[in-house]
Amino acid sequence: MPRAGSAASTGGVSRSYREIWAGSAPIGCGAGSADAPWRRAEPMAAGVARLLRALCPSPAPVALRALSRPMASEAAALGGPEPGAPRELRTLRLQREREHVLHLQLNRPGKRNALNLLCWRELLECFQDISRDPSCRAVVLSGAGSAFTAGIDLSDLGALAGEPGGDVARRAWNLRQRILELQESFSVMEKCPKPVIAAVHGPCIGAGVDLISACDIRFCSQDASFQVKEVDMGLAADVGTLQRLPKIVGNQSLVNELAFTARVMRAPEALSCGLVSRVLPDKATLLEVALEVAAAIAARSPVAVQGTKVNLVYSRDRPVAEGLLHVATWNMAMLQTEDIPKSVQAALDKKGPEDVPFAKL
Repeated sequence: MPRAGSAASTGGVSRSYREIWAGSAPIGCGAGSADAPWRRAEPMAAGVARLLRALCPSPAPVALRALSRPMASEAAALGGPEPGAPRELRTLRLQREREHVLHLQLNRPGKRNALNLLCWRELLECFQDISRDPSCRAVVLSGAGSAFTAGIDLSDLGALAGEPGGDVARRAWNLRQRILELQESFSVMEKCPKPVIAAVHGPCIGAGVDLISACDIRFCSQDASFQVKEVDMGLAADVGTLQRLPKIVGNQSLVNELAFTARVMRAPEALSCGLVSRVLPDKATLLEVALEVAAAIAARSPVAVQGTKVNLVYSRDRPVAEGLLHVATWNMAMLQTEDIPKSVQAALDKKGPEDVPFAKL
């Protein structure tokens, strides 16, 4: 491949890389032309795409072609949804309770917040939006009505299995894809850089335990109960409990007992084993405390908090040495944030982090 600055041959005509980058040089125009168009400012992605087309007879790779897709504002002008527009939710309720704090509720109280297929999809889409929302710094997740959640909506189990008959391999392949999609509806909470606090009251059954296992902090009320219910339904839990719960409670024997027998675990035991870190007397107090903790998180530097979550999740499944290397690489950029001198000055002035106007992230 010719070096940058030399001539590239395209269809027998020689053009300089700068001319290809600029995109408007007529064929045969020399690099030294007085009106060298490369001096005009133009988006880098478009220049890369033109350079690749000039050097390669085949189309540019998809990942690189994606660089020249319309920006969000252009997509809206073309009739697409406006980014940041409120999403209509049918099984969830999303409210901004405190500054930089969102409260997301499972909102099917008549069904004890059973998770139907629409709810799974809305959870995924909602947390994808939250991850991109620069004004949000913490999330509280709770349930409307008398229960946190009764688990998966049993009326949807048949739909997950698909139509009977047909090739077994293809049915199995499609079912695996459905399971992976359901897993992502909870994993997206773990991937979300904003801390997520689960506030559990009443029963938390089956998929509810999978859900809260993907949250960063778990509180519950005195009437809360937890049940890994899947074996009673004839299946193994497959959306996170068996993978995350042992690391949360640190007691494989207890996890095995709960998963094999589907016995109910009450709030005091959940506190003693480490599934939750606080037990509050009732739902109202639970929500108030959860929102206070979320507000305390939101008052801190979002660069610091979100970097802390990313590194905690990364290090959980890796050796200590690998986690240390990751955080060193992370902080070689993040230690240059303006949030550090702001925080230090606030401490010197005897002020709290809530007095520092941190920029959105």
